[in-house]
Amino acid sequence: MDTRAVFKAYDVRGTYPDQLNEELARALGSAFATFIDRPSLVMARDMRESGVALSRAFAEGARSRGVSVTDLGLASTDLLYFASGYLDEPGVMFTASHNPARYNGVKFCGPGASPVGSASGLDEIERLTRHYLDQPASGPLAPRASRDLTAEWVAHVHSFVDRSSLRPLRVVADAANAMGALVAPAVFAGLPFDLEILYGDLDGSFPHHPADPLNPANLVDLQRRVLATGADVGLAFDGDADRVFLIDERARPVSGSTTTALVASVMLQRHRGATVLYNLICSRAVPEVIDECGGVGVRTRVGHSFIKQVMAETGAVFGGEHSGHYYYRDNYRADSGIITALIVLEALARSERPLSSLVAPLERYASSGEVNVAVPDAPAAAARLAAYWGARSATLEEVDGLSVTTDDAWFNVRSSNTEPLMRVNVEARDAARCAATLAEVVAVLDPTSEAVR
Repeated sequence: MDTRAVFKAYDVRGTYPDQLNEELARALGSAFATFIDRPSLVMARDMRESGVALSRAFAEGARSRGVSVTDLGLASTDLLYFASGYLDEPGVMFTASHNPARYNGVKFCGPGASPVGSASGLDEIERLTRHYLDQPASGPLAPRASRDLTAEWVAHVHSFVDRSSLRPLRVVADAANAMGALVAPAVFAGLPFDLEILYGDLDGSFPHHPADPLNPANLVDLQRRVLATGADVGLAFDGDADRVFLIDERARPVSGSTTTALVASVMLQRHRGATVLYNLICSRAVPEVIDECGGVGVRTRVGHSFIKQVMAETGAVFGGEHSGHYYYRDNYRADSGIITALIVLEALARSERPLSSLVAPLERYASSGEVNVAVPDAPAAAARLAAYWGARSATLEEVDGLSVTTDDAWFNVRSSNTEPLMRVNVEARDAARCAATLAEVVAVLDPTSEAVR
């Protein structure tokens, strides 16, 4: 079995059962148990049907190496991260996040929700997985137990807001038949919000639309419902509910960059002069807002393992990504969609202004959003792009893909770590320049390419 097909920069991910099956999951379990060298770990899964068999096989592999397994059952990824931090245990989450139904995957973390990525152990886990595929572990099985940490997690999430400052708001959340349907009602219970869940039945076949809020087509139902009900805000969760995207009362999507700026301003009111992280594809408005609020902005690479590492090094109180991941120092430096949703709702309740008005000062530039471009040869396309813009005296930076700055625009192009695509993000001073720059970038990447948002 070719492990290279499923080991990515941040996790394991592939199609079930051809790329990721029970045999591989069992070897993964033995490999992770060997790697962590701890007596126990905590495990959870999302609603994908294949998760039942895969997580069971993984647990068997870990238990055969003498590591006991505490199974949380169905959970969001941020609940799993909380459990890892709360129990100080290594953690394993079976999910393929926003990917289609035929996919599944595994996210790992060390004790205290510490990151595990290609540079922090995932390469070694792959090596050990190949070993256990050739020589499966055997021996007495360590114990496996079930545990429900929902109540403890909900209390933890609530600790990020002042419940006395909340006021009645109408909220519509599109769970896309995924884990938001499980966690949002639990967190919102007892809060003064009128919560409506769209597509609240857990169904890993995603019968209504994919759990991928980055694709505007998947926001249409939520936008319609926000307008139809006069809701104050719409929340769109991805498959494992660690990401959230906002829809304002006019049914306009709020970008991940704008949400990062908004939450950064809130966190800097609470923690004067603190450090806040933002990744290199965030809007330029983000570091501007951090500076205006008296914070110290630190730019990072894209991806949770990098951001968590920098957060630990700098003591940053918060970090945001344009893709909808938001990290909190007091959440074991892990990301959480539902914590972010509550912080935004508290800000909305305090301001007594609509969300569109609250974020308007933060929306300073025209943005393309993330555009995915399929190209036959990604390295060659990136080289063409560098040559093209270098000849035009643009400023080039080759960190986490290629970032290019011109007089009136900037953009980043990077290869996807989970899909055969190049991801393009363009920002400019006005919409016309943004559109023209995006068209130019796509044409240089591959004149025959298909751009898919």
